[in-house]
Amino acid sequence: MVHLLVPGAGIDGDRATEPQVGFVVSKAVGPAVVRNRVKRRLRHQARESLSGLPGSAVLVVRALPAAADAGYDELGADLRRCLERVLR
Repeated sequence: MVHLLVPGAGIDGDRATEPQVGFVVSKAVGPAVVRNRVKRRLRHQARESLSGLPGSAVLVVRALPAAADAGYDELGADLRRCLERVLR
């Protein structure tokens, strides 16, 4: 699940010009080892997708419990699908 904020329409127009990404991985995903693995995988996948975001965008990626069992490629595909949907 992703949430995207693009400042400019009267909302905090003084942000940095580079996109910012944050991750929310709750305990529902699993123990700390699993949560950290999911975060690392999502961070790497998001880094590859930053060029497609508007300049001062703020993206929040929330991992759902199913992310614990997802492989690297599956997480990447889900993230790209969510980004395409939110950028429309």
